[in-house]
Amino acid sequence: MKTLAKTTASAALAVGLAATGAAAQDTVELSMATPWAGGHWLEIGANSYAENVADLTEGRVTINVFPAGALGPALDVTETVQMGIADMGHAWGGYDWSVDRTSALFGGWPGGPTPEEYMMWLYNGNGLELWKEWRADVFDVVAIPCGVTETEVFMHSHKKVQTPEDLQGLKLRTSSAWAEIAPKLGVSTVTLPGSEVFSALERQVVDAIEWGGPGGNMQEGFDKIAPYMMMPGVHSRAAVHDCIFNEAAWDKISDGDKALMEIAGRLTMLDTYLGYAENDLVAFEKLKEESPVEMVQIDQSLVEAATEASNEWATEQSAENEWFKRVFEDQSAFLEGLSGLSEFRFAPGSR
Repeated sequence: MKTLAKTTASAALAVGLAATGAAAQDTVELSMATPWAGGHWLEIGANSYAENVADLTEGRVTINVFPAGALGPALDVTETVQMGIADMGHAWGGYDWSVDRTSALFGGWPGGPTPEEYMMWLYNGNGLELWKEWRADVFDVVAIPCGVTETEVFMHSHKKVQTPEDLQGLKLRTSSAWAEIAPKLGVSTVTLPGSEVFSALERQVVDAIEWGGPGGNMQEGFDKIAPYMMMPGVHSRAAVHDCIFNEAAWDKISDGDKALMEIAGRLTMLDTYLGYAENDLVAFEKLKEESPVEMVQIDQSLVEAATEASNEWATEQSAENEWFKRVFEDQSAFLEGLSGLSEFRFAPGSR
């Protein structure tokens, strides 16, 4: 109730500020670069934020959403925004991990939060403050978290994987932290842009791929070209997308509308949480009924091995990266403090 009251009060203040400043502000039109050629991360994620901003600002701020490659390379959205080629971007931290491994802690990693835990860390803990400070310090962009993703499918594969032993020698397309952690378990990893993932799996250039949840993966058709689908996605329990802004573009927006755009970020977090879950449930049932793919539940031993390797990796990063250490320690402490939830709450879908 405290959080709800604070959000309501913020909304009221923002609306008031917007009303007083609207007369003096011209309409601002922003271009948004994305890494998504299509699919639900573009439709439910980027487009939802644009629509929420337009609604909340009553059209004073409009966002034109561009698919991957239209404004810059799909994997370089942050750089495209930094250079001012795009006013803003719908970003995923995992694509920025080569610049700073801290991005994995925000973008989703094997030792990280679930969708619900990410939102709690952001809005009940220090996650939001750390995120904004980190993006400004390392990338010189303004950041608003604007979407929480689903737990992913562990992999679609030509080989059945259930135990740590099954990972030995597996050639896997992946990205972000898992690309460095999986080799600790005997995996050979390959990073490919989204446009090449389907063909690489189909032609068996790789043994397996990871991509997204059941909804997104069914759209891509991975179940039709590889016989095994492993779950759950211990490599990515969830992730968060952020809407990042070039500082010059951000400065063109009134303080009142900036506040409304922050609220639009929170609203889009809810939109994506509900939208991806609904999309995944529908797709999962359809896959079970119609797809020839064999669904495989990974063993607890593999979950434990991945978690152990992830914590080892995080400790290594913390030793040489102050930002990583700061965020990792804060996130870990917050997640540890949530342990009581499992004692008095039911997990979604557990009945």
